[in-house]
Parts: sequence; structure tokens; C-alpha cells
Amino acid sequence: MKLAFSTLGVPGMPIADVIRLAVDHGYQGVELRAHPEEPVHPGLSSAERADVAEEFKKGGVEILTVAGYVRVAAEGDDQPMLDELAGLVELARDLGASHVRVFPGGGGLDPEVADANAARRLGAAAPYAADLGVRILLETHDSHRAGADVARIVGTVGHRQVGALWDIMHTWLAGEEPVASHAVLAPHLGYVQVKDIASAEDTEPLALGAGVLPLGACLDTLDADSWVCWEYEKRWHPHAAELPGLLSAGREHLLRLGAPKQ
Repeated sequence: MKLAFSTLGVPGMPIADVIRLAVDHGYQGVELRAHPEEPVHPGLSSAERADVAEEFKKGGVEILTVAGYVRVAAEGDDQPMLDELAGLVELARDLGASHVRVFPGGGGLDPEVADANAARRLGAAAPYAADLGVRILLETHDSHRAGADVARIVGTVGHRQVGALWDIMHTWLAGEEPVASHAVLAPHLGYVQVKDIASAEDTEPLALGAGVLPLGACLDTLDADSWVCWEYEKRWHPHAAELPGLLSAGREHLLRLGAPKQ
């Protein structure tokens, strides 16, 4: 199992410090939140992108994903979304990242319309992503929390450069069992996001293992070489404990859970 953490857990942290955290705590990769309030976003110049890529290369840490905020199922014109998505794909290519994360965002729409919006846009973006060697991953989130919801869209697209990102909190909130989530997502799965929370009503981030999410049951479904990323939502919960102090224990917890069963 290869481990990463999301910079959502260390809002605004300089890149050098992010790399140092990964190295010091034994994480092989990082998911970079791509937002203007963060050090890495689509507004970076070519030279700035090259500098970021070089820093990660020197540190021996992989940039797993550029985590964007395009909502591919949402109402609106296609072209602005496709332009934003192309910018994220280009950023990922320039940084050497394997993936771009997108959200569904189809709340309030008829489910069939939301599905059609997402499939059409992802299908349109797929050839460009393929040309640049980047895979677009649709996260189990918001209007499409269940694995079955995301798999339905990604399966419709039917392109190898469009896949799924399994956020285990959202499939759990949807009432979907881990084995069921994995069964539908496995043909499309990029990697898994883990986290922990106290309850469905209290989603403030906790240390891994301190909450109710079925981490072990999810990890049991994965291949030994799978990427697992800890998405600690500190940005949305500023009073939560600081992530750096939790990283080592979190790594050990995941490795214990993911160890081969005797």
C-alpha cells in the first residue's frame, strides 16, 4: 500500500514544508489542493510549475493528484467547465501528477440530467487528458455519494482516462457497504481517500481509527499496491487538531489495517 495525504489538511503550507512532512512521516505521495489560496493552482507560470515539480522530485515525493473543484454534473454551459478542466489537466501534466480530481455537483438537478451532463463533459475532456498522460477521477461526493452513482457515469463515458476516486466517508454516508462500493468502482478505481469522523452528524476530522468509518473493511478490498490518501479536512474545520502531529500514527494505523490477514 502506498500512502499519501491531502494538502487540505495543511491549508496554505509552503511546498517545501509539505514535502518535508511527507518525507519525515513516511508518506510516498501528496494530493495537492489546487485553489488560488494555496501555493499550487492553475494560475502558476510555467517557471513556477517547473520549480514545484523539481522540489517534489528532489524530495522523492510523488504528486498523486491535482485536486480541482470542477463540478462536472452541474447546471450551466459546457465550455467554461471544459476550459477549467483543461487547465487542471495541463497543471497536472506540468507537475508530473497522475490524476486530476473533479466533483459531481449535480445537486438540484434531475438525476438523469446530472448524469448526462457529467458523462458528456468527461467524455469531451478525456481525449485531451489522454494526450497529456493524465487521468481524470470523479470523486464519490455531494450529489453522487455512492460508488454506484459514480460508476454509472464513468461506465457511460467508457474511456480509460476517466476513472473514479473513492472517498469512503461519502459512500458510508450513502449507506453503501464497502464491499459493494468496491465491486462497482474497482473497474474504474484510481485510488481511495480515507478519513475518520465521529458520526454522520459530526463530520469534523478525527485521527484515523478514532471515529466510526469502516477503514479496515475498505482497505481489505484493495490490492496490495493501491494508493490510499488521507484527506483530513482541516480547511473546513479550523478547530480540528493539527494534521502534522497525527501523520505518523495515521500511517501506522493504515499499515496495520492493510497488512495481509493471517
